[in-house]
Amino acid sequence: MGLTGGIASGKSFVARLLAEYGAVIIDADVLAREVVSSGTIGLAKIVQVFGDQV
Repeated sequence: MGLTGGIASGKSFVARLLAEYGAVIIDADVLAREVVSSGTIGLAKIVQVFGDQV
């Protein structure tokens, strides 16, 4: 199941409720931040393409 919606539409609230019932939550925002965090290959590739002003 995918959970989408605008800013402040209750996605995190619904995700917490689903998790309480045993659902596995995969948060794309968290994954995206991990991929481009300081020192990662993802960030290095972005800097390589767009420059260090990113």
